[in-house]
Amino acid sequence: MTETNRRTWILERTWDERTPLPRRWVLPGDSPTPFDFSAHIRRLCDDIVLQCPEFAHINTRSMLFTFTPARNRNGFGLQARVTPMRFRGGERMRRIGGVRYVAQRYTVAGREMLYLVTFCLPRFLDQSFAEKLVTVFHELYHIGPLFDGDLRRHEGRYTVHTKSKKDYDERMAEWAKRYVTDHPEPQVFEFLRMNTKELVRARGGITAIAVPRPKMIPMCSV
Repeated sequence: MTETNRRTWILERTWDERTPLPRRWVLPGDSPTPFDFSAHIRRLCDDIVLQCPEFAHINTRSMLFTFTPARNRNGFGLQARVTPMRFRGGERMRRIGGVRYVAQRYTVAGREMLYLVTFCLPRFLDQSFAEKLVTVFHELYHIGPLFDGDLRRHEGRYTVHTKSKKDYDERMAEWAKRYVTDHPEPQVFEFLRMNTKELVRARGGITAIAVPRPKMIPMCSV
C-alpha cells in the first residue's frame, strides 16, 4: 500500500469538548430533554459492574455505549453487539495473509475506548424487561477477563458463546435475576420496563450516541 493510500484511512477518531460525540434521534420528539438512551444504559452497566462480581474486571470509562438503527421492528433480529477495539490478546496489530492490519482507535476526552457496545434501536427497547436485561448481561460477558480490548474466548470451536448459546443465555438470566432481586436502587433499571412508545410518550423522544463502526486498517504488505 502506498503512503498516499494510507492517508485516506482515519487511524484514530477523537471526541472531546470541542468535538463532542455525535448524538442522533432514535425516535424524534418535541422535548428539549428527550430520553438519553446512551446515558441510561451506561448508568445501568456501571451498576452491574459494581453489584456483580462476574463483571468486576470491567471499566466502563473505557467503553462507548452507542446505537445503530434497526432496519425493521422485527423482534428476532440483532439486539446488541460488542465490538472489541483490539485484536486477540489485546494486540493493536494483526497479520492476515500477507497484510498487516491495525485496529482503528477511538478516543473520548483523552481516554482510549477498548470496547464499543451497540444496541439496535428501537428493536432492543421493544423486548420484555427480562429479555432486555439478559441482553445487557449477555453483551457484558463477552468482554475479555483481562479487559484488554479483546473478547472473552472459550475453549473449542465455539469461542464466543461456548458450544451452547442456550446454556450461555440461561446463565445470564440467572445472574440478571439475582441482580434485580432486592436491589437497593431499582430506578437504575426501571427504564427497561418501558417500551419504545412508552418512553417517547413519557420523555418526548429518544436520543443516543451514534458513531461509525470501527475498522481494521491495512498498513502494508509483508
